[in-house]
Amino acid sequence: MGSLWAAIDARVCALGQFVTKNIEYTLRVLLMVYLSMRAAVLDQAQGFRTIVSVISAQIYFTGWQALPLVSVMALATGSVVVLQSMTNLSLLGGTQMIGNFLIAVVMREAGPLLVALVVIARSGTAVASEIGNMRANREIEALESLGINPLSYIVFPRVLGGVISVVCLAFYFNVLALIGGFFITKFMQDMPFSFYMDSLMRAFAKEDVLIFFAKNSFSGMIIFVVSCYQGLSVKKSPHEVPQVTTQAVVNSVIYVIVFNLTVTTLFYLNQLQSLGVV
Repeated sequence: MGSLWAAIDARVCALGQFVTKNIEYTLRVLLMVYLSMRAAVLDQAQGFRTIVSVISAQIYFTGWQALPLVSVMALATGSVVVLQSMTNLSLLGGTQMIGNFLIAVVMREAGPLLVALVVIARSGTAVASEIGNMRANREIEALESLGINPLSYIVFPRVLGGVISVVCLAFYFNVLALIGGFFITKFMQDMPFSFYMDSLMRAFAKEDVLIFFAKNSFSGMIIFVVSCYQGLSVKKSPHEVPQVTTQAVVNSVIYVIVFNLTVTTLFYLNQLQSLGVV
């Protein structure tokens, strides 16, 4: 019996340490966000044009160069969702519900998550390894010796450029997925374009705009803030860079999934409350 209580105490202590460690990590990341925004406003040593050039470079790499991959994923996602939904809706005689499936699955759930995963795989890893190498090669200390704040010169432009890129990529993903879905419905059931658009417009609600901006803007912020934080956590050895890059991917995926799940849960609880179910 004594060994059982000892095992329970050990598990409780381990759980407490895990929760405390994650809360501490989250607070450190949030503090870095505040300090980088504050430094961008107050510290002007690097100049406004320099910050704009870094933001532009980040948008070019994260947004523009990811378009081919996002295009393939959007067309595949829209086509698969339509194929699955049309099979079931045709049996039930509810083809007019195709818009509800596309809005719920593509725009609210699959789009934000798939775009975030693409950005984590391409840009999150690149940012973490770039900043980690700068840290290991003492480039950040060199910037500080010149009076340039690394938070305003390195972190803030990458976070802002990343958020803009993720929002634009998500919008592009949704548009292309809906176009791909139309061609599949046209091929399978010769559905008129006006009927397809009418079904989408009836399913689209004003809450979808809020969900779109909430999920994609915060996912972008999470990815680039976590990646920058992990890159800056390199102490002195280049051998740490692969480790912090891997940790940036893991933490970004976990935080993005938890955030998206929280937004979805709140949305559907609000829907159920408005219907009087809960």
